[in-house]
Amino acid sequence: MRAPHSRRWVLSASCALVVAGCALQSPPTTADLQRDALPHTAPPSAWKAGGNSAAPLPEAWLASFGDPALTALVAEALAYNANLQVAAARVEQAAAALQVASSPMLPSLGLLGTYSGKSGGGGGLNALFLNASLELDVWGRLRYGEAAAGAQSQAVQADYAYARQSLAAMVAKSWFLAIEAGLQRSLIDDALRSAQELHRVAQDRFRVGIGDEQAVAEAAANVGSYRDALRQSVQARAEALRALELLLGRYPAAEIAVASRLTAMPPPVPIGVPSDLLERRPDVIAAERRVAASFNRVGEAKAARLPRISLSASVSAISSDVVVLQDRSNPGYGFGASLFAPLYQGGALQAQVEVRNAEQKQAMADYARIAQRSFSDVENALAADFALRDRETILAQNIADNERALELAQIQFRVGKVDLRAVEQRQLALYAARASRVRVQTEALAQRTNLYLALGGSFEAVSTTASR
Repeated sequence: MRAPHSRRWVLSASCALVVAGCALQSPPTTADLQRDALPHTAPPSAWKAGGNSAAPLPEAWLASFGDPALTALVAEALAYNANLQVAAARVEQAAAALQVASSPMLPSLGLLGTYSGKSGGGGGLNALFLNASLELDVWGRLRYGEAAAGAQSQAVQADYAYARQSLAAMVAKSWFLAIEAGLQRSLIDDALRSAQELHRVAQDRFRVGIGDEQAVAEAAANVGSYRDALRQSVQARAEALRALELLLGRYPAAEIAVASRLTAMPPPVPIGVPSDLLERRPDVIAAERRVAASFNRVGEAKAARLPRISLSASVSAISSDVVVLQDRSNPGYGFGASLFAPLYQGGALQAQVEVRNAEQKQAMADYARIAQRSFSDVENALAADFALRDRETILAQNIADNERALELAQIQFRVGKVDLRAVEQRQLALYAARASRVRVQTEALAQRTNLYLALGGSFEAVSTTASR
């Protein structure tokens, strides 16, 4: 009669301990985190660099460039880029770590069997043991660990989402740079042909006696300078192609075909307001989730200083033809409870709490760093977008003026009013203006891509989760 009474006492005590177990404290909310981590960074009501904030940021920014070839390259990079595959593997690792952290919340079962024989035949000692145990998470240590692993898994998923967006942006910018490299080479080709024509004219003038040898030498030197510039542009184009191929997971052979002209600039982007940015950008979300994970790690470390209570139960069956077993019921059943209280471990448990507190401070500081960087990314991209649009207008007029000045200088050179250096100066100025305009057009497309990435917009028609 005492066994049933003892069983009821153990079960009652266990239930009481579970009921009395402490509830988990929740990590700081997004609003609390922004207040505590960014006390000196107050987001304004609108972006300081300007821009349209009336509408939310549109999705599928990649399609706004209207370039099917670029869209296909981004899809190729998503499938074969090695860095993205590393990020995807981290997502799988975090999911498995969450499963590991959740497993102690369930009972553990173990089975042990033995069999032995004896000389001359016949059976020896045979036994079968089935054991079950469960730690009662009275103080929340296991739940804190599970919550930390869950928050860490969410952070890694957000990292993967940001890695996808960053890769799409890198492919787009590399595509624009590769196109620009080809355009710059074409401009140098044109300048070289003009320089060669000037060299021919200088030789003709010297031959008929209205020129001099210095003008011929200067024209030849000018041709050599453009030939060197052309060689540099060929190398720059090859490097741009290899960089793009590397993003795509291809062998960097500088053989990828690119467009012959830059795509048109997309229309202005609705940018929303700064206060919405921190809840939209995946890298900021990842940092916020790491703060939550570090908060739960602190709770886990504090609970590790308290006693651990576990329940166990077992079933066993033993038989033997050699040993005379005590007369008892077979199979047998057993149950019990254990208590482990860490009394002294050299200060290791308290030191672990201090470690986790420091990690939480680090996570909050990292959140502040990423949040501040996100504001800076948007402001810089907006300011660059406006400045580059103004520069393109200025350069377009500058090119027209230089074309007219070169035309007049060439006429004056042919009639002997100016020397060759005046023509070369005007030619160099025109080439520089044309090259600057191509550079500005490319940079404008790259900054628009940076703006999309900075705002946290998705490049796909439908936002995908960070899973594979």
